[in-house]
Amino acid sequence: MKLESLPVSNETKARKRVGRGPGSGMGKTATRGENGQKSRSGASISPWFQGGQTPIYRRIPKRGFNNKRFETKYATINLADLEKYFKDGEIVTPEVLKEKRIIKKQLSGVKVLANGDLTKKLIVKAHRFSSSAVTKIENAGGKAEVI
Repeated sequence: MKLESLPVSNETKARKRVGRGPGSGMGKTATRGENGQKSRSGASISPWFQGGQTPIYRRIPKRGFNNKRFETKYATINLADLEKYFKDGEIVTPEVLKEKRIIKKQLSGVKVLANGDLTKKLIVKAHRFSSSAVTKIENAGGKAEVI
């Protein structure tokens, strides 16, 4: 095998040298085309530019009110978690839940949801309860108290 018969790899391909005269094969306009905004020097068009047309974010009317900023968000906990982390007869409060790192943030309060089964008698103090969670807690012999 001779050196000149080796296959040519793409790694050694020469880069495109633009704007080096007509002999380069990319002369005169330097592959930019004849006229237009992109052929000029210093041309950079933002991706949201719509060719001088009024942009869509300015055409759409800004109307109405959104309540998202004022919504109350609750940290949620399921009965399965209470079953897992607490012993029979314990008192469950938002402070205890945060201390045991079951919830990260208390937010506007804690809401207890009925996902899972509860067999232990727990006194659960929270800001909100789902109706099925209250019945499951009371059926287990516990107590659900709204703070």
